[in-house]
Amino acid sequence: MADKDAAKKADLAGPGISTYEAVEKILPDDYEPVLKPLERMKALYMLKNAIEEGMSKELNLQMVQVPLIVSRDSGVNDYLDRDGSRTPIEFQCGLGLEKKIDAQVVQAATKWKRPALKQFGCKVGEGINTDMRAVRKDYFLDHDHSSYVDQWDWEKVITAEQRTLETLKDTVRKLWKVLRGAGKLVQKEFPQLVSDKLPDFPEELKFLHAEEILEMFPNLPRKERETAILQKYPAVFIIGIGWVLKDGYPHEMRAADYDDWVTPTTSDDGKPMHGLNGDILVWNPITKRRHELTSMGIRVTKETLKQQLKITGQEDFLDLPYHKAIINDEIPLSIGGGIGQARTYMYFLRTAHLGEVTVTVWPDQLKEICAKKNIHCLE
Repeated sequence: MADKDAAKKADLAGPGISTYEAVEKILPDDYEPVLKPLERMKALYMLKNAIEEGMSKELNLQMVQVPLIVSRDSGVNDYLDRDGSRTPIEFQCGLGLEKKIDAQVVQAATKWKRPALKQFGCKVGEGINTDMRAVRKDYFLDHDHSSYVDQWDWEKVITAEQRTLETLKDTVRKLWKVLRGAGKLVQKEFPQLVSDKLPDFPEELKFLHAEEILEMFPNLPRKERETAILQKYPAVFIIGIGWVLKDGYPHEMRAADYDDWVTPTTSDDGKPMHGLNGDILVWNPITKRRHELTSMGIRVTKETLKQQLKITGQEDFLDLPYHKAIINDEIPLSIGGGIGQARTYMYFLRTAHLGEVTVTVWPDQLKEICAKKNIHCLE
């Protein structure tokens, strides 16, 4: 039992791999890139444009500018797994100022977007989308984790009555329609992406609560549960990430001040559950691993914000401007998420490594492992 508990605890703070020996074992030995680097860039931008246009149409979102830098005191930066292990890059700026600005590089624009809905004057049913760039310096760098992060960070105004599981599921279905449709569009232009050796992109997502997956695989840590469920359903949306499940652990740690993971809900078969958020995961036939594309959810109200910050021991956050804006009803209720761009390109363009679809820094050890396996990262 102690070993199982230790494995579950180690699994909570994100899905990285811990050693390069493990990375070498999981990367495919028989990899052949489907597209040449320049072809891949052409396909990538076709995919990018189709997804941005599709999100605009399906969710009524307008592309807007997004910050790379925020004030440290604003409370707007994302603390990711909430355990304090992943801290943002900090620096001072403002030459000539008596007191320079204490600034941070964003780790995600999650909390910036909700006040931005007010800034851009979005009404109910309207929203924004961003071509977000960020830096996460504390990630272990492997085949699908990078210090350089690109996301479609999006947010949309909703009403109190729309804060339901059905709103969440309907939005997820629309997003999957956009993503899969873009992937199929690129296949028409680059038919070599279609192969009898690879399954087609799943047409539908399976919706499951984290509690339901735990019931199916009670003895497995979270990543292994996800791997197991993806053998049965190659595309899933896991609901309720952040709430403590029956085994005493959340499915994964989730920040307390944007997604709502405490609101009581009911499963399809009538069981009590919690949470109005979740992740889209797919089975990647190239890496033969679980592959997360997006985290999203209905955002906290002032009541659920207080409840979640109390659970996580972060009630001091209530003194920050972003959190005060929620408490004082100064910013709208919303739903939103972040779709990993490089992860999405990797999946739909059939690549084995993020470095084939994005340019960033990688350790020499990883590059050497990749080269031996015919995986060539862009530099």
